[in-house]
Amino acid sequence: MLRSLSISNYALIDQLNMQPSQGLSMITGETGAGKSIMLGAVGLLLGNRADTKALLHEEKKCVVEGIFEVKEYGLKGFFEENELDYEDICIIRREISPGGKSRSFVNDTPVLLDTLKALGAQLMDVHSQHDTLLLGEGAYQLNLVDAFSQSYPEVQAYHSAFQSFKKAKKNFQELKQRALELQKEADFNQFLLDELSGLTLVAGEQSELESNQEVLENAEEIKLKINEILALFQDDQFGAIQGLGQIQQGLQGLERLAHKFSPLRERFQSVFIELKDIMDSLGDEESKVEVDFGKLDEIRDRLSKIYQLQKKHGVGTVEELMEIESQLADKVFKFQNLDESLANAENAFQKAEKEMLEVGDVLSKKRRACFTEFEKALESLLAGLGMENARVKFERKEISPSPNGLDEVEILFSANKGSQPQPLKKVASGGEFSRLLFAIKYLMADKMALPTLIFDEIDTGISGEVALQMVRMMKEIARKHQVICITHLPQVAAKGELHYFVYKDNSSEKTISKIKLLNEKERVEELSKMIAGANPSASAVESAKELLAN
Repeated sequence: MLRSLSISNYALIDQLNMQPSQGLSMITGETGAGKSIMLGAVGLLLGNRADTKALLHEEKKCVVEGIFEVKEYGLKGFFEENELDYEDICIIRREISPGGKSRSFVNDTPVLLDTLKALGAQLMDVHSQHDTLLLGEGAYQLNLVDAFSQSYPEVQAYHSAFQSFKKAKKNFQELKQRALELQKEADFNQFLLDELSGLTLVAGEQSELESNQEVLENAEEIKLKINEILALFQDDQFGAIQGLGQIQQGLQGLERLAHKFSPLRERFQSVFIELKDIMDSLGDEESKVEVDFGKLDEIRDRLSKIYQLQKKHGVGTVEELMEIESQLADKVFKFQNLDESLANAENAFQKAEKEMLEVGDVLSKKRRACFTEFEKALESLLAGLGMENARVKFERKEISPSPNGLDEVEILFSANKGSQPQPLKKVASGGEFSRLLFAIKYLMADKMALPTLIFDEIDTGISGEVALQMVRMMKEIARKHQVICITHLPQVAAKGELHYFVYKDNSSEKTISKIKLLNEKERVEELSKMIAGANPSASAVESAKELLAN
């Protein structure tokens, strides 16, 4: 619901503020006074394109702001999805700078125009004789049927089933595509796997093999060097052990002569033991070293195969080769078990499709069940709006599953006796279209939460009892929804809870449009002028009072 609207520096409007009624507000004024300009400004709040030519004062920015109460519209999800702060009172502001830059804000957060348009569509519905294209769209007509038939539980159930169907279908199609890819790769993957598996790779073996290869390749020289070193240790006359033994005896003698030499003797003893241990270890290593050309060839051959595979797969370690082997094994396993996976995916897809079609059929039956009642209700309302011969028919065509169901609905319409109902785009004139849409919105008012409805001279071309019937219907809508009506008919204007008057002010250098909330006396004066012209007679004044009283 629109609590307040303020417009500054737009077209002929310097500054305009209004607080419409929660129910039915009327706006009147002379032709060209600025009623359509107001709608243009409201359009900016709904995401329409801005134009710097609309600035009244070219050096100042234009600001249009609407304060809305949105508690009843279930918009928390929309705000969360668009990362906006939610409040029950929502402020929408549109600014146009003198340089032409347009900015949009929701609760002081900048938003894209598409976001503003999506939000605005849920807050305000501006309807005029020239704004009836929406009624001709199939999705809109289907939504009307769902609202009239109260099919929203079935619609939600179908949406859920349709999403499950889409997910299962996508999974099946992706698996089929993957199967084709795996089929192409299968033989090659098996070859690569066999090549790697045949080596029976062991983590850490490469460094061990390379170390063993190094020893075997130099076995003879290693044995020779060790024996040379051992000879230096063990020579009876000049061996290191012999000399070190003599040093040990000397240190022991010094220790007996003076205890201060004990630490030196102990340190030498540790070194002597370590050197003997090194000699023993060298002896052990010498005994282990073999000149084995057969074993060397085996190691070289294995390392050669490892190196070739590493180069082939672009890796540098056995562990990476083992990871590739694992991945290949997984691909081969998936291919070998692909038939089962495909069968499971196809079964899930078929099950989801069956469930979706069953739920869609329930929704379709509920939709079709309301057609006759909906047609009769509209024809009855149109008769009251001066279209006694109007005929409405809902035509349904079965379609492939879509996000909206299994149905395509089209409203067929005929305004004249003897004419077969035809699609709306082909047969309805502007005035007929407007009255049909008005009748639909009247029916929808009891079925769904409607945004603020703005009717722009929807009563054009009607008068008398038809006009009174239309305004009675507006008042019915306004019992539950906010309605703003721009009208030129006094009998319509008289029925508003509030009456705003738009007029031109020529007192300054530029003509500007202003709006005024009329009091009871001013309403009588304005209605009498609408009845009889600029200089109303006493009878016109009485007629105006009578209109307000009834």
